[in-house]
Amino acid sequence: MTTKTRFAPSPTGKLHLGNVRAALVNWLFARKTGGSFMLRLDDTDRERSRAEYAEAIEADLRWLGLEWDEFARQSDRSARYALAAERLKQEGRLYPCFESAEELDLKRKLAQARGRAWVYDRAALSLEPAEIQHRLDAGEPVHWRFKLEHRPIAWTDLIRGPVEFYGANITDPVLIRADGLPLYTLSSVVDDIELGITHIIRGEDHVANTAVQIELFEALGGKPPEFAHFPLIAAASGAMLSKREGSLSLGELREEGLEPMAINSLLARLGTSDPVEARLNLVDLVTDFDLGKFGRAQPRLDPIELHALNARLLHQTPFASVAGRLPPGADPVFWEAVRPNVTILAEAEWWWQVCRGDIEPVREDPAFLVEAAALLPPEPFDAGSWAAWTDRVKQATGRKGKALFHPLRLALTGVENGPELKALLPLIGRERALKRLLGEKD
Repeated sequence: MTTKTRFAPSPTGKLHLGNVRAALVNWLFARKTGGSFMLRLDDTDRERSRAEYAEAIEADLRWLGLEWDEFARQSDRSARYALAAERLKQEGRLYPCFESAEELDLKRKLAQARGRAWVYDRAALSLEPAEIQHRLDAGEPVHWRFKLEHRPIAWTDLIRGPVEFYGANITDPVLIRADGLPLYTLSSVVDDIELGITHIIRGEDHVANTAVQIELFEALGGKPPEFAHFPLIAAASGAMLSKREGSLSLGELREEGLEPMAINSLLARLGTSDPVEARLNLVDLVTDFDLGKFGRAQPRLDPIELHALNARLLHQTPFASVAGRLPPGADPVFWEAVRPNVTILAEAEWWWQVCRGDIEPVREDPAFLVEAAALLPPEPFDAGSWAAWTDRVKQATGRKGKALFHPLRLALTGVENGPELKALLPLIGRERALKRLLGEKD
């Protein structure tokens, strides 16, 4: 059997890191097992689905490198859901209900008042066929529920281990809304059967849905796939991530300058027994991936940790991987000089300005800087020029330590900290260095 996984977002908002984690884990599992990965847009919610969100989802996945092997859109498959619903009706597994939202809400409140979990009482099953037909002919709003069998529903979850529900403790789910649209529970199962999904890997908030869907798979003549449910990510504060709140959306993180592989590296290990480490490519993540390493404890995601990981990633990144994103003219020597000090790649552009452009030098001790400028050696500069120059300045002025180096750094770069000046001085060049030391315009 060839493994086939799917990522099935609803295009009703932007992807946040919780969504992305599901996409990445499914993609990694498919690649690890030599299978295929499908992107399926669950866009049957006509009121909330938006084309711009669908386009953004595809763009975000491509930015992360999570290319899909197959693509499907539920809005193209409505006829398949209608056929499945008709089959269930004919077999007595899908039955019409006429209760209003207010009536159902009252039943829920009565159950809560008695300290019971609410389960639909199947009152609609007591209606006579003639009455049902009369109400349908009259155009009364009707929704359709799936009749669960009151038996154990069990599976061995690839993360949670053995899981068991009992049908009588689960409410018969609505599969067709009053407006005639199928709900996720039905359309997802029809797709998973017909599109050949072998493994469903998703958040633990779907565990109860899985019990219902296993019965639905069987009712439609399909073999239930393997299931794995991982704990949901919480923010550092403990709050759950939500696309409606826009928390840690992928678009925002991209705007902040985070690298896609920093995000992938974090999410691939989050909640597992392995430490989070920066990986430069997805191939390395596939090699290390093991679904069995995911635990049951809820992981927390701290943006500070993600930014620190981004910095560690850049500190390992070779010039060839970023050459096309550096300022024109930047070469490997420049990248090696500034790489240890960048936390996002955009900072390299600022250091390029320090090396090749105009800056506002900070002349902390003008008299000392004039004296140091007179001792600046001739070009060409190399890796030893900085040490040779500062040794001469030290001998001439008697300065050492911070009193020697701090004024020179401020004059040459305009900032307190940064890359080693032995690497920057050759990039700045003698003419530009002299002007900054002497307070002249670059």
